[in-house]
Amino acid sequence: MRNPFRGKRSSEASKDKESSHSPHIHRLILSLLYLLATILLILVEIGNINSKPGIRSTYFFRIDLSNIVPQSIPNAVLVNSVARSIGLHDFYQVGLWGFCEGYNDQGITSCSKPKTLYAFNPVQILLNELLAGATIALPSDINRALHIVRVASQWMFACFLVGTIFTFLCIFIAPLGPSSHPHYYHRGRRILLRSVPLSIFTFLALFFTAAGSVVATVMFTIFRNIITSQSELQIDASLGQMMLGFMWTAVGLDLIGFLDQVGMCCGVLCCSGRRKRIKEKQVQEKRNG
Repeated sequence: MRNPFRGKRSSEASKDKESSHSPHIHRLILSLLYLLATILLILVEIGNINSKPGIRSTYFFRIDLSNIVPQSIPNAVLVNSVARSIGLHDFYQVGLWGFCEGYNDQGITSCSKPKTLYAFNPVQILLNELLAGATIALPSDINRALHIVRVASQWMFACFLVGTIFTFLCIFIAPLGPSSHPHYYHRGRRILLRSVPLSIFTFLALFFTAAGSVVATVMFTIFRNIITSQSELQIDASLGQMMLGFMWTAVGLDLIGFLDQVGMCCGVLCCSGRRKRIKEKQVQEKRNG
């Protein structure tokens, strides 16, 4: 006699086999997601610390002084650019740890020594490099911008560093969220010891990464607008598109990871499994009967 439960058992077994592979794929995707975010944040961290290819192209902010209008040029002959004739470099670009300077026809010639909690101060740099007797005009609101940069740079540095650490740890911690068991298994313990802590941890990774990105974007946008506010000075300033792309992509990846953890947490909180357990009990009774 044919067993009526045989077909159901085989289909249930195949479903169980598929479901057992699902958490492993989920965990792998989460690890890869946070690995990519960590790589991008490391590129943000090391951007503009030297003149090596790739690193030199990753900067937050760039000032171009090649066409600056000087107030006085004592005994100088213009060569290649106005900036060079008064002792300045053609451009200065800023990273998280310092700045680099160079000429348009030579590229970067030198970079400052990496410094923690670095704050870019172009006025001090320019005054130190000007030839004796040479003077330049700077935007009137530059001192207000420097105060903003000095305060915000410290927060930006701390946020990116902490965000990178949390994102790196998420490579190993976030995959603990997916489980091969139904949501209602060990529900209370799973909420307190897994779902909620992981959601908080991934939120911290997102928060610090996003905070550093917001501070950097707003701060250097304000700085750019102030420096270019007086067009007659012919000072050009721009944001580093590659740096912006790296840090905001990392924010997006951290956001996906956080939303995934929140989704799993909500699934555990909202799924009591009472109906499922009753149905499983009835099926078991039929099999035994």
